[in-house]
Amino acid sequence: MCAVTHTDLNGEVSMGSELIITKIEVREFEFEVKDCASEPTNDGMIYSPGSTRKGSKIVLRIYTDQGITGEYLGGNSVEYAGFPKFVRPLIGMNPLQRELIYNDARVALRQWARMGMSQIDNCLWDLAGKYYNAPLYELLGGWRTRLPAYASTAFGDFEKDGLNSPEAYADFAEQCYELGFRAFKIHPWPWNTPWRASAPLDLHIRMVEEVGKRMAGRMKLMLDPACVYETFADAIEVGRACDAWGYYWYEDPYKDGGISAFAHKKMRQLLKTPLLQTEHIRGLEGHVDFILAEGTDFVRVDQDYDGGVTGVMKIAHAAEGLGLDVEPHGGGADRRHCMAATRNCNFYELGLVHPKMDAFDPTPYSSEYSDSIHAIGKDGCVPVPDGPGLGVELDWDYIESNTTGVTVYD
Repeated sequence: MCAVTHTDLNGEVSMGSELIITKIEVREFEFEVKDCASEPTNDGMIYSPGSTRKGSKIVLRIYTDQGITGEYLGGNSVEYAGFPKFVRPLIGMNPLQRELIYNDARVALRQWARMGMSQIDNCLWDLAGKYYNAPLYELLGGWRTRLPAYASTAFGDFEKDGLNSPEAYADFAEQCYELGFRAFKIHPWPWNTPWRASAPLDLHIRMVEEVGKRMAGRMKLMLDPACVYETFADAIEVGRACDAWGYYWYEDPYKDGGISAFAHKKMRQLLKTPLLQTEHIRGLEGHVDFILAEGTDFVRVDQDYDGGVTGVMKIAHAAEGLGLDVEPHGGGADRRHCMAATRNCNFYELGLVHPKMDAFDPTPYSSEYSDSIHAIGKDGCVPVPDGPGLGVELDWDYIESNTTGVTVYD
């Protein structure tokens, strides 16, 4: 093993032996959100006064023989179900050899949709930043410290003070504009029981038109139906309403699930509004194939779906070589760091947001990091964390007091 130098968290430069992974811990904890309910068929969250949404989150920790620990809050139980297939061989490996681990995990999980490798990779990047005493974006060569963000709404509801009409969405866009946002993405009403009868297609079209009338020219507008429209024809009809008001992008419109490159190529030929696809395409090769098949204009990436920070940066550079922009899905410190190091990227997704909810998805951070609606600055941007690694501190008192289970690999 070769000797290495690193700067510890106190600024001391030292020589040391190669880092070794000694233990991997998966900790699940529960949380509650007031006035919130789950939309069961689309894995969404909706405003529901008097309801309490109960959920769980997972924290991953990777320990080393030198006392440096990587931490990552993210992923779900389905993704962590892949851990027994590939995690134990990581014990004894050098955590700085991320490319080796990334490629070994791709092989080990090839029949398991490669679930779980993303969380390991994100955690390894946090560990590396702590080892070198540098924020993740610096390790990636990043330079941006503030990132333009869009307000990403919760799904519509039919509460009297909620997102219950086209006018309510437009009012909320005005509110977001006053807070500093210069871009606004609509998640419309779910297309499933009990909302199906209450949210016909013409209501969605009127919403696109009402928000366009109020905000076109003041904010960049996006529409993300989250694969709810029944048919290609429905998707085209709504897309033409987006065309009329100059929407910035149209994302995952109908029930193919966002995976048919042929269908979305045809859609691109019939619409003016750029499409944003590939949230539901996994990994580097799948994204490149979808791009080359001309199925999208903007390229969606996700650090929890696409092989972690390592996989997302590979996709970002591949898209750059083909002249396209990538857009991160969801919020999180890992997303901010990658965006800070990516030229071909326009907006950070801040959400989900709602006029009556500060945050739908509470994050137990003891640091100042936040993805609530009030995290936006008057410049329309959010900051990139500048601490070592991911640059955020978890509230371990909260996590440990709400822990429901711990799995250890050593």
